[in-house]
Order: sequence, then structure tokens, then C-alpha cells
Amino acid sequence: MSAVEEMVPQGEVEGTTILPILPLRETVVFPSSMTPLAIGQERSIRLVDEAVADDRTIALVTARSVDEEAESAEDLYGVGTSAVVHKMIRVPDGTLRVLVQGLERVRLDSVEQADPYLAGLFTPLPDVVGREKEVEALARSVESLFGRIISIAPYLPDELLLAAANAETPSGLANLIASTMRLKTEEKQELLETVDVEDRLRKLTVILSRELEVFELGSKIQSQVQSEMDKSQREYFLRQQLKAIQEELGEGDEQQAEIAELRARVEEAALPEEADKQARRELDRLAKLPPAAAEYGVIRTYLEWILSLPWSETTEDDLDLKGAKRILDEDHYDLEKVKERILEHLAVQKLTHRLSGPILCFVGPPGVGKTSLGQSIARALGRKFVRVSVGGVRDEAEIRGHRRTYIGAMPGTIIRALRDAGSKNPVFMIDEIDKMGADWRGDPSSAMLEVLDPAQNSTFRDHYLDLPFDLSQVLFICTGNQLEPIPGPLRDRMEIIPVAGYTEDEKVGIARRYLVPKQLDAHGLEPKQVVFTEKALRLLVREYTREAGVRSLDREIAALCRKAAREIAEGKRKGARIEERRVRAWLGRRRFSGEVRRRTSDPGVATGLAVTPVGGDVLFVEATAMPGQGRLTVTGQIGDVMRESAQAALSWVRGHAQALGLESDWFEERDVHIHVPAGSVPKDGPSAGVAMATALASLAMGTPVSEDVAMTGEITLTGQVLPIGGVKEKVLAAQRAGIPTVILPHENEADLDDLPSEVRDSMDFVLADTIDDVLGAAFPPAAVTEFPRAARG
Repeated sequence: MSAVEEMVPQGEVEGTTILPILPLRETVVFPSSMTPLAIGQERSIRLVDEAVADDRTIALVTARSVDEEAESAEDLYGVGTSAVVHKMIRVPDGTLRVLVQGLERVRLDSVEQADPYLAGLFTPLPDVVGREKEVEALARSVESLFGRIISIAPYLPDELLLAAANAETPSGLANLIASTMRLKTEEKQELLETVDVEDRLRKLTVILSRELEVFELGSKIQSQVQSEMDKSQREYFLRQQLKAIQEELGEGDEQQAEIAELRARVEEAALPEEADKQARRELDRLAKLPPAAAEYGVIRTYLEWILSLPWSETTEDDLDLKGAKRILDEDHYDLEKVKERILEHLAVQKLTHRLSGPILCFVGPPGVGKTSLGQSIARALGRKFVRVSVGGVRDEAEIRGHRRTYIGAMPGTIIRALRDAGSKNPVFMIDEIDKMGADWRGDPSSAMLEVLDPAQNSTFRDHYLDLPFDLSQVLFICTGNQLEPIPGPLRDRMEIIPVAGYTEDEKVGIARRYLVPKQLDAHGLEPKQVVFTEKALRLLVREYTREAGVRSLDREIAALCRKAAREIAEGKRKGARIEERRVRAWLGRRRFSGEVRRRTSDPGVATGLAVTPVGGDVLFVEATAMPGQGRLTVTGQIGDVMRESAQAALSWVRGHAQALGLESDWFEERDVHIHVPAGSVPKDGPSAGVAMATALASLAMGTPVSEDVAMTGEITLTGQVLPIGGVKEKVLAAQRAGIPTVILPHENEADLDDLPSEVRDSMDFVLADTIDDVLGAAFPPAAVTEFPRAARG
């Protein structure tokens, strides 16, 4: 006999019985429950057809996998429910809709048949009822929880409360609740498999408590949302009614119109969440104040500031590198390394689509084009350009603003500049960052740390606004004349790009391409009317200016243009060709001459080189001796480091007196005075050590130093010459002064690569390892023979 022929007719299962298996997906049918099912698989449809035709009992067992079809006992849970089909409806698409009634819990012992549908051997699993009082108490608790859930859950009808109350047994109550609640399939299956009624009720209690908590929380949230909506609608209707009443009475005043205008601007501004909340809070306060109140104007100004800031306005970046290079070349002459670094910065932005990397800081003397570089970057990117100068700023509130508790409070320079820019991603130039100070009002450089730190400035908080403002899209560029005054933590956040001074050829080129056309246009002159010759421009550079930049050159060109404009305006001439002769006639005698030759003609004078805030400069070191007891005097407003260099230079010269051809007691019988002219200018640093030693040697030997030699380097007591900084600035200063030979520490040889090729070719460089090398190159060859000649670069 086949398994199909052994299947039992409808009714409860007695003993071990073979039943056809209808696998269920994500559905668990409980005993004594009516459940609708949708049947779509062909073999399941055949099973239902035969069960209905023969009035057979079937087994409803949940499949373990939702996606895979059940083929064996491993694919099904081990406990299911025997059931009968009460109603069947065929749908036009070929599927069935059936209503089944669960009978009792059964355990699947084995699968006896796979085709045409599954059939298995089942054993009944009756309920196990233990302690009746505990079961009764649990049943009442479950019924109470279920009643509370019915009152909240929208998908549970109120009739279920009556059905639960009429449940005949605690097991029937548990089955009813489990079948109607929307629980996970695993939880329902666990409840079905729990034979002990007490354990089943305890598990159901835990599940219902959890569901009740979720429903109550959802109901609370819904109530809050509805309450807020009702409040907003009520406020809107009341305001509209108040407006209509005021219009009828003719009482619409300016204050209400002003409040309405501000409210409309807040609605249109699309402010960030925190700023929007603050603006609405202050607007509500403003609406309740009379216009005569002192705080009315404060709040009004505060709201205006919030609404005037570019919270979301940006400009689109133009990351065309060829166009950027063309703009930089149009605006600036030479500066190839600086331009290359800027283009690298823009290339990274183009590839990453975000502004990243350190803040750029241009450091160099005045007049070399640092500020105009920032303007060129803004023009190349298509961004707005804004500039603030922090030179002399000593109050931290200048950066962060004043708190609103103070009379006349306003935001700091950062927020004010962004308001003026009208964009949250401008090119923001912070000028003269090396000249910020600090006093009892705070340290503005510390406040600048947050502004210039990419990791912090996305939430920059101005004291006046007291709201976070995103500065992460701003391209900050700083400028300064010197690196040393910039505090270390601030310097660490920036990438330093040195912008050195210009050579004579570069200045002539800048004058021809930029300065002359600019001044001709400023004075209303045509290029054909006034023509500058190259010799005239070179004369201006050599004899009428001595600077690292071109500002003085620009002023001298402007002076010549004014002279020409006057003569043309008076009708004396139609045009002017400005040559060397006319430059001297119009500007007078030369401003700078070859003072090196004059000042180094006496023994005891050496020409040193230094770096100043305005670029490189020539520094004269003078030494003289007088009868005394070997004391040293150093003057010229010099610092402690330079004073120690003078003492080290004197000690070395005294220690090598015999090599210099001096008597051993020459210094013991004399006091030595070292002076560095330009006494009103503070000076410090170790790089004048070799110049001081050379001046002392010249004084003791009575031999003048060569007039065409300048030197720089730190000296040690053993006569070693140590490397120094600012080589490019110092060499350019020597070139401007007409000195063809420069003595440098040998370890600075690599720095010569930073010099323009025309400077390297036109000058002679002596690379010294010891002071002997310096003295051998500093004195004329005929004057001293015992010192070796150093290597020349």
C-alpha cells in the first residue's frame, strides 16, 4: 500500500499517522485558528485539490528557508499543525485561495513521500498543563497585555478582545494571540513548539510586553507630531485672524510689517538647522518687544547679521589648469617655483573634487607680489576674493567678535569678510600674519588656530553669532614678511612658500610689462606718447631704488609719468622719450651710490649680508682699537646672539694672533670696539660672525678688506664656518649693491640652485669651510699669503 492510500480522512490525528505536507513560507498556523492561505505551486495546488476531494486532513509545516523549495525533512521545521480545508476559491491566474482550520500540534517524524507532493509520518503533541494557579495567573496577565495592545495597534480589531475573553483554555488563548499578532516567524514557531502551557504563556508575556512598549513609544511619537502640527496650524490661523482684524481696524503698524518681513526672509534663507532655530527664537522675542525697548535694536541687528551671511551660497570652481597658468603668467613676471606650487595645489583640487591640504602662506619682503598672487588665484578659480590685514591686531575679539552682551558688539573680521564676499568659498587672504601681537585682551594668533585648521574650521563659532559657521570650503592664503614671528602652532598649520626678492633683470622686465603700462593708464597717457628705454629703467633700478620688491620703482616711474604729463598738458611737447639723461634731469641726483668702495677702504671694516623684513641687505661691520686692558665693546642695537658671535670672533682672532703676524700681547694692551651702523635698526643672529672676525683681522693686520667681497656665515671658536639661512635674499642684496663676490659657508652650496641663472653666471661665489678660507678670499692676494684660497663656486 502506498503512502497516499494510508492517509487519514478529516479529523484529529490518533497515534502515528501519514499526512500530506503543505509547506508554508513565513506563516505559522496554530491549533484552533482559522488562517487564509494563498497557494501557487503546482504540487501544493494538487495536494489541496485531493484533500478537498477526499476530505483528508493535511499537515501545515513552516519551511526553514523563504527562497528555497522544501524537498526533505531538513527543509522543514520539526513541529507543525494538522488542519482541514474549510473553503477553497480558484483565482483566474490559476492559483488558489483557501481557508484552513488548525486542529492540533503534530511532530514530523520523517518524510515518506516526495512526489507528487510531500507526505510524512506525524505524531500528535498534546499540551502539557502543569501548575494550574500559575497558568491561570499567566493567562490573565497575557489577556490584559493583549487588551492594551488592541487599544493601540491599528491592525487589531476590537472584536479580538471579546474572542480572547471567551477562550476556553489558557492554551487556546495563547494560540489565538500568537496567530493574530504580527510577530517574527521564528518567534511564532518557538511558541508552537512549546508544549508546556506555562512556559508558552511566559514566553508570550515577554513578547507582548516588548510589543506593547514599541506600540506605546510609536503612539507617543505620533501624538507629539500631531500636537506640533496642530500647534503650528493654530498659530497660523490666529496670526491670519489677527492680521485681518488689524487691517479692518486700520491698525497695521510698521513693527508688524518689519516682523513679517524678517519672518519671510527667515523662511526663504534656507538656514542650517541650528541657525534657523536660533533665528526663529530671536524673532519670536522681537515680536513681543516694543520698538522703544533697548534690546529691540540689538536683536534686530543680530537677525540682520544672520540673514546676511552666505550660509549656502557658493561659486563654482573653474579648475582649468591651462587657464590658471595663463592668468598667473599675465599677472606676475617670473616666480616660476611659486606658480608651479599654486598649480599643483589646484591640480589636487581638480582630482579630489574638494579643497584639501595645508593653508598656503607666502613669505617674502614687501613689494614682491604676495597679495596680487592671491588675487590671481581667485581670478583663476573663478572665486570671490576677500582680504583682511591682521597686522597690529592685539585683541582676540577682532578675530572671533564680541559677545552680544557688550554695547556696539559685532562679529569678528572673519565673519564680516565672508559677509562682504557673499560666498562661503571665497579666496580669503590674511595679510601680514607675522605682525599680530598679544596683550591683556587675548592672543589673536591662538584664535587664528581654529580658523586655519582644516580639522576644526568646519564648525568655527564667532562670539557674536554663537553659531557654527562652515569655513572648510574657504581657500585661505596668508602672507608675511618674516617667518620667525609667526607662532609655531600656527606655522605648523601652513605650508610656507618663500617669495624672494627680484633681480635687476626681473625688475626691468616687471617695469616694462606691468608698471609702465599701469602708470601710463593712471596718468592718462598713451603708450605712443611716453616711451621708456631699457637703459632708463635699468638706471632707475640701480641708482634710484634699492629694494627687494618693486614698490619704490613703481613710485619713481609714476614721478616720471607726472613730469611727462605736465609738459604734454602745457603743450610744450607732444610726447616724451624717457632716456637716462631725462631720468637724471627729472629725478635729480642719484639716491644710491657705491658706498661699499668708500666704506671698506680703511682697515677694520668688513661687508656682511643680512636678511631684514624688507629683504636682503648689506651690513657693514666696523672695528677699532684703543689703548686699554683687552675689553670688548659691541654697539649698534644688536641682540644677544650677535653679541656672542662678536665675542667668539674676537676669541678666535686673539688665539691666532701669531698666524696673523701680530704680537702676542697686541689685544691685551688694547680695548676693541665693534660697531654695526644703522644703530636705530635692531639686529640679531649668528650669520655676521665671519664678517666680525674678518673686520677684527683687518684691524689687527692694518690691511683693508677687498671692496668687491661680501660675506655671511656663523663662526665657531675652532674657526669652523657653519651654514646660515636666507642665501637667496643675501646674494640678491649683494648684487643690488654691486658686489661681485660673495663668501658663503660650504654647506650652503645647494642653496645656490635657488638663484636665477643670470645671477649665478654674473657673480663669483667662494665656499668656505673655515675662517682661514674666508680670510684668504677677503683680502687682496698681495696683502696676505699665509691663508689658503677657498674653493670658488
